[in-house]
Amino acid sequence: MPTITPYGSWTSPISARDVAGAGTTPHWVDVVDGAVWWAESRPHENGRVALVRWVDGAVQEMLPAPWSARNRVHEYGGRPWLLRGDTLVFTHWDDQRLYALDLRAGPGAVTPLTAEPDTAQGVRFADLCPGPPGEVWAVRETALGPGRADVARDVVAVPLSGGSPRPLAASHHFLTAPRLAPDRRHAAWLGWDHPAMPWDTTSLCVAEVLGDGTLGPHRVLAGDAATSVCQLDWDGPDALIAITDPGGWWVPHRITLDGAAEALTGVEAELGGPLWKLGSRWTTPLGGGRHAVLTTHGLAVLDESTGAVSPVAEGELTAWTPTLARHGDAVVGVAAGPARRAAVVRVHPGDGTITDLTDPAPGPASTYLPEPRIRSFPAGDGSTVPAYVYPPANPDHTGPEGQRPPYLVHAHGGPTGRHHPALELDFAFFTSRGIGVVAVDYGGSTGRGRAYRERLRGGWGVVDVDDCAAVAQALVGEGLADPDRLAIRGGSAGGFTAAASATTRGLYRAATAKYPILDLRPWTGDGGETHDFESRYVEGLVGPLPDTEGRYTARSPLHNLGGLAGPVLLLQGEQDEICPPEQAERFVAALRGSGVPHALVSFPGEQHGFRRAETMVTALETELAFYGHVFGFDTPGVPPVRLRG
Repeated sequence: MPTITPYGSWTSPISARDVAGAGTTPHWVDVVDGAVWWAESRPHENGRVALVRWVDGAVQEMLPAPWSARNRVHEYGGRPWLLRGDTLVFTHWDDQRLYALDLRAGPGAVTPLTAEPDTAQGVRFADLCPGPPGEVWAVRETALGPGRADVARDVVAVPLSGGSPRPLAASHHFLTAPRLAPDRRHAAWLGWDHPAMPWDTTSLCVAEVLGDGTLGPHRVLAGDAATSVCQLDWDGPDALIAITDPGGWWVPHRITLDGAAEALTGVEAELGGPLWKLGSRWTTPLGGGRHAVLTTHGLAVLDESTGAVSPVAEGELTAWTPTLARHGDAVVGVAAGPARRAAVVRVHPGDGTITDLTDPAPGPASTYLPEPRIRSFPAGDGSTVPAYVYPPANPDHTGPEGQRPPYLVHAHGGPTGRHHPALELDFAFFTSRGIGVVAVDYGGSTGRGRAYRERLRGGWGVVDVDDCAAVAQALVGEGLADPDRLAIRGGSAGGFTAAASATTRGLYRAATAKYPILDLRPWTGDGGETHDFESRYVEGLVGPLPDTEGRYTARSPLHNLGGLAGPVLLLQGEQDEICPPEQAERFVAALRGSGVPHALVSFPGEQHGFRRAETMVTALETELAFYGHVFGFDTPGVPPVRLRG
């Protein structure tokens, strides 16, 4: 018989340390000579990224400490490893150089391939791809000055024998996906320029490989002002398979060298995604005109002969990382589901058989886990807003009769991103204590075509705020949420939405903003408070400068502090180059003496997003204590939070 306990004070077997332990995350999966390789982020090793492989049922560590296969190109990073024969090439986080490990000689046989840069981490490499024999191709990012946006990029060939990288292409300010044709006569890549983001406008470029190994002038085969390309691969020597969206949906197309393009399917569904990390893969060929693809709902198979897209393992694996590879007659990747944490899995497309290649860590009993309820809510402009409702769940407790639970409205980052209906242990940390969570795919989210993505164009700080409020008010209207105990939370762009909501809506009694954007005008290239990749992102989200400069002030949480309806908690990495600490510090300085309770908790050594176990534990426990303090419930086993007025 469950005990009647106030919502928020339920005792739970899910600790913050459990959540941090679940942060051991695989990514960058590939198959080499029958072995499945991947990178693995490890919070318990201070965020180190190891490289491992699976062979015949056994997992082997291939890159021991202290090496960390991670890079900071675009600050979000890109594919950090490639195997060429018996040589493992990888980027190392500490200095951003390329290194080679001779697998025949053992784990200590590591040698640098690129020189020590003049400034620390001043030359970075990502999106490692095969070149001709003896070479690795990569995107190189070079710091040109002290500013965060003072960088240049090119595609280079790096000799495995040592020596300086050889420039290949610099067609655009941003480049990715250098691909050498099977006959080595052509090379292809993607490029785009400010102020576009890669999901706005990208060009698919192709050039001849000249006799000396350099590239001739490039031609643009696909991409225009209203079309983007997020993945490309050669399909023989004379054609490419590219995921592009001329019809408003990212679907694979076959594009020949004369520029003729044909969609492989006519479905109106997203089979691609936003290119936040260089080297992402949403599709892989299976042979015979069949392709494994990732849809909004999970893995599927696209059959060129019919154009049909048939789901695989539907319902069990609902969230996939864009890192697909073929393994024999199966597909490998990183996937999670409503009752499954993210793991490397092997899925047979024929019968949907799932094999876990990583041992899932023991987790809490399913009775303590909320089952995400996929919902749609009406928005003020007549649109439909998808959301995922995670109600309180704990077999040991129930709330007092007539009392409604507090609810956290979760705004995802990006803002060009989305949520997935999968197990989120950080959500379960709250729901198992009697606090509901609702994750909102506000206008601008991906997975629903270009039209929904562009609902946010010019409307950031309005559309996202309105959509989150509409969902929260609907839950209150249905009697599911306590109207006096609503909070909003988010990280990065989600932190902006949380802070903007708290300063412009009287709906929320508390807000948590992790590594947020709080002052829009400085968060630009000439403002100096963000990195080059997103330095003109706001021009599409808010409006072009200087014509709409007034919007930047009007929508910035820092300039709307008089509208704060409740306390604010800020959680910030001290080495964040994307949403730098000076934004949070100015916000807190402006709040001093205002009477509004607030706290800023900073974490040395952390960048954008938290990677260290101790940081994750402190951040989550502080957030719970914050809600307990504001909403008036006990938080047993969690240190109290200190708020300033």
